Amino acid sequence: MTKPASRPKDAAAAHDFAFNRRQFLRGLGACVALPVFESALRPVAQAAVAPVAGAGLAVTPTGAPLRLAFVYFPNGAHQDYWWPAAEGRDFPLSRTLQPLAPVRKSIQVLGGLDHKNATAGNDGAGDHARANATFLTGARARKTDSTDIQVGISVDQVVAQRVGHLTRFSSLELSCDAVRKSGRCDSGYSCAYQYNLSWASPSTPMAPESNPRLVFERLFGSGSPGERQENFRLRQATQKSLLDFVTDDARSLQRQLGRSDQQKLDEYLTGVREIEQRIQRTEQFGKLPNPAMDTPAGIPANYGDHMDVMYDLLAMAFETDSTRVSTLLLAGDGSNRAYPQIGIPEGHHYCSHHRNDSELMEKIGKIDLYYMEHFARFLQKLDAKKDVDGRTLLQNSMIVYGSGNSDGNRHTHHNLPIVLAGGGGGTLSTGQYKRLGGEPMSNLFLSLTDRMGVGGVARIGDSSGRVKAV
Repeated sequence: MTKPASRPKDAAAAHDFAFNRRQFLRGLGACVALPVFESALRPVAQAAVAPVAGAGLAVTPTGAPLRLAFVYFPNGAHQDYWWPAAEGRDFPLSRTLQPLAPVRKSIQVLGGLDHKNATAGNDGAGDHARANATFLTGARARKTDSTDIQVGISVDQVVAQRVGHLTRFSSLELSCDAVRKSGRCDSGYSCAYQYNLSWASPSTPMAPESNPRLVFERLFGSGSPGERQENFRLRQATQKSLLDFVTDDARSLQRQLGRSDQQKLDEYLTGVREIEQRIQRTEQFGKLPNPAMDTPAGIPANYGDHMDVMYDLLAMAFETDSTRVSTLLLAGDGSNRAYPQIGIPEGHHYCSHHRNDSELMEKIGKIDLYYMEHFARFLQKLDAKKDVDGRTLLQNSMIVYGSGNSDGNRHTHHNLPIVLAGGGGGTLSTGQYKRLGGEPMSNLFLSLTDRMGVGGVARIGDSSGRVKAV
């Protein structure tokens, strides 16, 4: 372990101290990032009383890291099943929101947020491509299926470009769908719009990773890409866990930790091993047959399992402070995935155009609930993990869950279905359903950048100010 530095004198120095104290287990070409330990960072919590305005510290008032994530589900939501019946703090959970009951005190349901740049305007058809492209940018996508794509910088990258230097990865882009950067996908729009949430520049999407194995290796591998591949090959050849290569370092660290941190390390390493085992179980069968495509090694054949493992990897990335900014595209808008696992053989997009057919509306409700169940599981996992300041990871996070399509039957982009989960380090007014009355979604983004300690962001997309009610 690194010899402790002297106690920092201010919040900025406190954060540098925290960053320098970040620990890893190493051995035989393997590297495992560790969670932040209370015993190692107690001086930081005492010194970092409040983040420095505009300094890009991305920390809570107690000095713990503050995390920001955006999760996208496709094709909007069935309105009657999504919205609660009444506003306020004692709002009744709607049918679709029922899985959030265990964490209802840590969420906000936000109505009245719009993305006008996702509407047709003079561009005609292509609502699904625009829904994706506008969701985190608030900007109108240029209608093109060529290389001259243009939309805007996404809010996650606005934050990452200012605080990303504080972690190993400035941001983490994940997907449970195909990864496409070119080609024609929706009514004359490039596939780049429909399969990317994150944009580093108006013409540069941040391609997400959909293979859990590659995400796992990225988070826990070491060396160059070629070296990581060779290390992975050697580990496969010996049928050893990644953790087997760092056992000695782990034992040494255990002797230097307090009792609560020893338990935290045990729980964390157990979680690493469980993810490894799930990926290995998938890979032992090789490429699995699929009517449309062969499932690549590392990607579970069951879509629910795929979502769960990506959520788990995101949680682990936050726990280890490997990144503080992430996006997860569950499926591109317009996805026509079938859900036989919940008894729906028809495609999602087909069902979303229900034309008030009661059977199709019921199926859309079941699909919305299916997505929400997996998201709720993720939130409960974050809520069960203690952070360095005694709060949970969920309390020290801000996670936006939603879609750029509101009513999939009519392709509307006003009153978007949005859940804001997490406490923002104690800065968010959780446990409420709030109707915001037609504000740009981008106003919410500006409010979140402020909480991330990012100063000087005057505008994102079509923003007109900050959302003050959250």
